[in-house]
Amino acid sequence: MNALRIRRLAAGGLAVLALALAGPIATGQGTSSAISPTTTIKLFDGTSLANFDTWLVDHHEKDPEKVFTVVDQVDGAPAIRISGQVWGGLLTKQVYRDYRLIAECRMGNTGKDFNGPWLMSHEFQIIEGGVGDLLPVGGYSESGEQVLPSITVKARKDRDGENVFDPSGQPQVFNRGRINWWGRSEDWADKLGFRGPQDVESPGLEWTHIEAIVSGNRLQYFVNGKLVNEGTDSSFTDGKIMIQSEGAEIYFRRIDLEPLK
Repeated sequence: MNALRIRRLAAGGLAVLALALAGPIATGQGTSSAISPTTTIKLFDGTSLANFDTWLVDHHEKDPEKVFTVVDQVDGAPAIRISGQVWGGLLTKQVYRDYRLIAECRMGNTGKDFNGPWLMSHEFQIIEGGVGDLLPVGGYSESGEQVLPSITVKARKDRDGENVFDPSGQPQVFNRGRINWWGRSEDWADKLGFRGPQDVESPGLEWTHIEAIVSGNRLQYFVNGKLVNEGTDSSFTDGKIMIQSEGAEIYFRRIDLEPLK
């Protein structure tokens, strides 16, 4: 199984979030059971986690440490809280394709660095200064063989030799590593509260509006209304959506799927 993954983690006290998209692991072909929204689907209904399954390392479907909860009031409204204390994630019960995923998220106050196994996916990462980075994440077939996703991104190298999304760049096929969003600071530092001169995510504990448009094998990532990353020729076109727990606290007050316009 693969997933569109939303991940938040922390390194050196730095808050991170990621969004992951996944599809059929072996063929990359669409599945007949995948849902393409015709009206808005509210994955977070404001009161429960009814549209999600939970998965945690060691605990699997159980959540004894309350990593995933719904809290009544965060800035005046209900929200999903993910503590980040155990590797894992919320995984949609249904498989989706061709949609606009819209989420509003806000950083928490705590963090600790973790690693862990994840579904094969294309990740929408949210880290202070790196909101909108795209990461292809490998997975494994039922026989245990490693399978790498692929996606084509127009990219260039920055001063430090890192790959950066550039609409004027040369198309390149990626199946691992990271493609930075176009405005990520070359002087990015692993520290809490970092902001680069072109950062578009909301600062501090303010809410950030993120969108992932999934249309066939094309992905587009938006942060507060601005296109920050884009890929085509994805090796899969549908899958579940995973909101990841990986080492830092995060809140979501909105997670919707809307039809493509």
